Amino acid sequence: MQTQHCHVPVLVIGSGLAGCSAALTLADAGHEVLLVSESDHLGGGNSELAQGGIIYKAAEGTAAEEALALERDILVAGHEYNSVKAVKNLCEQGPACVDKVLLERVQVPFDKGPDGAWDLTREGGHGRRRILHKADYSGAAIMDGITEKVRAHRNVRILYRHAAVDLLTSHHSLPGSQFRYEVENRCLGAYVLNEANGETLTVIADHTVLATGGVGQIFLHSTNAPSCVGSAISMAARAGVELANLEFMQFHPTTLFSETASRCPLITEALRGEGGRLVDDKGEPFMQRHDKRGDLAPRDIVSQAMMEEMLASGAPCLYLDATKVEADLPTRFPTVFQECQEIGIDIRREPIPVVPGAHYFCGGILVDVDGRTSMPGLYAVGECACTGLHGANRLASTSLLEALVWGVGCGRAVAAGIASGACAIPAGVAAGVPDWEHEGDDENDDPALVSQDWASIRNTMWNYVGISRSKMRLRRAFEEMRGLVRHIHDFYKHTPLSRRLLNLFQGVQTAYVITQAAMRNKHSLGCHHRID
Repeated sequence: MQTQHCHVPVLVIGSGLAGCSAALTLADAGHEVLLVSESDHLGGGNSELAQGGIIYKAAEGTAAEEALALERDILVAGHEYNSVKAVKNLCEQGPACVDKVLLERVQVPFDKGPDGAWDLTREGGHGRRRILHKADYSGAAIMDGITEKVRAHRNVRILYRHAAVDLLTSHHSLPGSQFRYEVENRCLGAYVLNEANGETLTVIADHTVLATGGVGQIFLHSTNAPSCVGSAISMAARAGVELANLEFMQFHPTTLFSETASRCPLITEALRGEGGRLVDDKGEPFMQRHDKRGDLAPRDIVSQAMMEEMLASGAPCLYLDATKVEADLPTRFPTVFQECQEIGIDIRREPIPVVPGAHYFCGGILVDVDGRTSMPGLYAVGECACTGLHGANRLASTSLLEALVWGVGCGRAVAAGIASGACAIPAGVAAGVPDWEHEGDDENDDPALVSQDWASIRNTMWNYVGISRSKMRLRRAFEEMRGLVRHIHDFYKHTPLSRRLLNLFQGVQTAYVITQAAMRNKHSLGCHHRID
């Protein structure tokens, strides 16, 4: 199959808020960027699904006082397992990034109150109202604004319906060169699959930024977009890049209950921030029995409490009662209102059936405050990166701000690297990288086979590496995932490359490394809840 070669200054893989923030920052600084999007438009991941909003700053107190208050809330939610440096970076840089990028450059129309001031809301784990929102489709509003700027920028070239296959590195991609003797293994770019024609592009890049999003689709119930199978985690693991906190998968307490949907619609935490109550099938509130913060306890505590209630009663779901919320529900929460209306529920008059679902990955590729990984030339931002900000559990509405702050910081760091010229890959090295070779010639990319493999992965991860874990459950998961990895690797090796097959290959490897990390951590903390 014909392949193509190109050499670019910056390759950004992923087009959510983190990838777009990095690309826009670089483009505004005058640098050319090649941006890879897995969908037929910019976005297509978790950023546009975010409902609650993005942290800004509370109206009360000085900027320094608010930074300290937010820092405390993040550390408490993360069980003080957080990187203090990362937390301080977010709290100090966050308001300025929101001001300069979202409010001034992109002009996102966040909601305001009757007095013209920002309509700040509060979510679980927050001590103050400090969250900007656009009704309950804040992520979509942000992405609509930033993608318009990225698409129109003359310094950004976009590849739609393309997906990264593997990273190019000096140790593995230049087997016949002198680089194999260098101690430092450097990233050289990536192989990228063109979904439309099946061709694989060899992209040499002086700087490569991974921004592929989360891993939720490796679990049976998830709020994540279909593309969130952990492709960056899988590629980084194969390349020997440092990973961290892989055992910490956050489950959102309230997703709309469905026994058949592949993605469970999110019921925003802001609904509880405005007065919604979690109740059992008899209409009785139960959260005060589990935590003094009640319905606004951090997500790991709420999810675990809900699972305990369901296991005790045998009920398939619980309920979120919003009937006493004072806000006009169709206006304040139009997305939730419409999604519930579609299944015959009027949230103004009856409770919403909810279950926890795999939501946000607190671990990932280990990075510093500028998104640098352990491999020179490689950066990671957004949900695929582990900044250490979240520790053992993510505080609500930190994800969009983290994507923005680290996206902007990464863009600035890469721009500085380009200006210094220290990281440019010599033309001779670029020419030595071989085209993608795939041995597969068996036409067995059968949707039924792929579907069955996904069912095995998702059920194994949900049952054994889910909200509550134990030594025996994790051992069973490890044994089953080890067999699946072997089987799918052989399947992948002997089958012509396709997007469907690529997602399966990346997903199973991600599930395997997450399972191993969960086995290694024998302490129960935050999202990693060990019942033994």
